[in-house]
Amino acid sequence: MIKREMYMSRIRPFIGNDLVKVLTGIRRSGKSVMLALIQEKIMASGVDRAQFISINFENMSNAGLCTAQALHDEIIRRAAQISGKVYLFFDEIQEVQDWEKCINSFRVELDCDIYITGSNAKLLSGELATYLAGRYVEFVIYPFSFDEFIQLYRTIFPEADVRTCFNRYLTAGGMPYLANLRYEETACRQYLQDLFNSVELKDIVQRNKVRDVDMLERIITYATANIGTTFSSTAISKYLKSEGRSVSPETVLGYLKACTDAFLFYQVKRQDLRGKKILTVNEKYYMADHGVREAVFGGNQRDINLVLENIVYLELRRRGYDVTVGKMGDKEIDFICELQGNRLYIQVAYLLASEDTIRREFGVYERVRDNYPKYVLTLDEFGMSRNGIKHQNIRDFLLEKEWR
Repeated sequence: MIKREMYMSRIRPFIGNDLVKVLTGIRRSGKSVMLALIQEKIMASGVDRAQFISINFENMSNAGLCTAQALHDEIIRRAAQISGKVYLFFDEIQEVQDWEKCINSFRVELDCDIYITGSNAKLLSGELATYLAGRYVEFVIYPFSFDEFIQLYRTIFPEADVRTCFNRYLTAGGMPYLANLRYEETACRQYLQDLFNSVELKDIVQRNKVRDVDMLERIITYATANIGTTFSSTAISKYLKSEGRSVSPETVLGYLKACTDAFLFYQVKRQDLRGKKILTVNEKYYMADHGVREAVFGGNQRDINLVLENIVYLELRRRGYDVTVGKMGDKEIDFICELQGNRLYIQVAYLLASEDTIRREFGVYERVRDNYPKYVLTLDEFGMSRNGIKHQNIRDFLLEKEWR
């Protein structure tokens, strides 16, 4: 089991206090494993496992507990038999109707420490904001980083060098369960296709009562094909009209919002560096896992520029950066990354194969006058840093513990 210290280091300070710990992220990204790691940490501090109550609401045997009242009554009954603090672990809590009321009630009635997971961003909106305002802390759990992928891949293929690992990561992605399949290509593709279908059906279609599933699938296909590419809902609407399907830009936005709520995509807004304001049109979207893209759409090697951007974007988010796309006149910087008052600028490309490419990738920084670190990331093996701009191999960048 990968210890996922990046997440544990953030969660650890909140263990034992009265804030509800909420773990969110796309299905099968490792949230259940994180609950197990948290339980290990709590037991290592001397707590008896008998003080744990753990329920996975995707397990059919727990179907009778999927209303707030039924869950409340069951937990109160079990907690009465436990001496000392009660530790509650609820996996995929969104399956419980009115779960927010139930969780808030436990906080009031019990001496407890609560951990919940969910596969929908709506967990932290609406009702939850009302019942638990200021009383929860969220941790988004992403699929494996390249560093985590290497650790697991080498337990199966110990002789694999970094380049070999990265080539497999490009197509397999970071879903943790793939190690159980020994990264066998056909089995992995089937698993990721099934995962995609599960997200589409359970977290998008059913949760949002989508009627026009064909339209949803067309919009998902468009966004998947164009990850890392600036586009608008109007552009998608016009494209679909040319395909014989009429849909309003507002409907397109609604479907994309449903996809981001399910953590299938992440939306990245653009920032005008001159006016220092967030632009409201032509966002970019990136997928939660590029391996899912390969399984359902294909073409990761063909679209390697876009996939490399996707990989870098997710690594930035894992490390806690707020990320926007930078606009400076007619030029665009792939990522402006901000964390605790620090900033990075990042430009991603496949290879610096010509002088024109070099000028284009380095030239985006010509009008950026501040002294924050500026990167050009590619798969070139030789460094071409210049004018204070750091050129680095993407593999090395992903494996660095700290960026300066």
